[in-house]
Amino acid sequence: MIEEFIRYTELADREILTVFSATNKDMPEAERLFSHVLNAQHIWVSRIEASPLQYEIWQVHPKETFASISTENFRLIKESLAKQDLDTAITYHDSRGNEYKNKVAEMFMQMLNHSTYHRGQIVSMLKKEGITPPVTDYIYFKRKNLL
Repeated sequence: MIEEFIRYTELADREILTVFSATNKDMPEAERLFSHVLNAQHIWVSRIEASPLQYEIWQVHPKETFASISTENFRLIKESLAKQDLDTAITYHDSRGNEYKNKVAEMFMQMLNHSTYHRGQIVSMLKKEGITPPVTDYIYFKRKNLL
C-alpha cells in the first residue's frame, strides 16, 4: 500500500506542477507551500536514509526548479522503499533538534500524508487566484487505472 501511495503522491504532485508551469501569475504563498512539500519529502527520506539534508523545511525554491526537485525526491523515495525494512525503527532529529524514533513505514506515511494535506491548501489558493485546480484525489487516479 505504501508503494501505491508513493505513486499517488507523485502523480498528484505532478498535477500541481503542471499548474505552476502553465501560469504566469505571481502566487508566492502557494509557491512557498509547495516548496515546503518538496522540502519535507526530501527531509523525511533523508531521515530514513540517514543522509545529509539539502534543504531547510521552509526554504523557498523558484517554481522553475519544482519539477527537478520533485523528480529527484521520488527517485530517492523509491530507492529507499526498495531497500528499507518497513518495520525497522529509526532514531532521527526534527528541525528543532528533538530526538524521535519511528518505524520506517510510519515515516513514509507521514511524508505522504503531509503532502496530501498541503496540496489541499494549494488547491484552495489556486481557486482564489481564479485558476481551475487539477483533480488530485486518490480515487481519481484509481478510477483512471493509474494506480
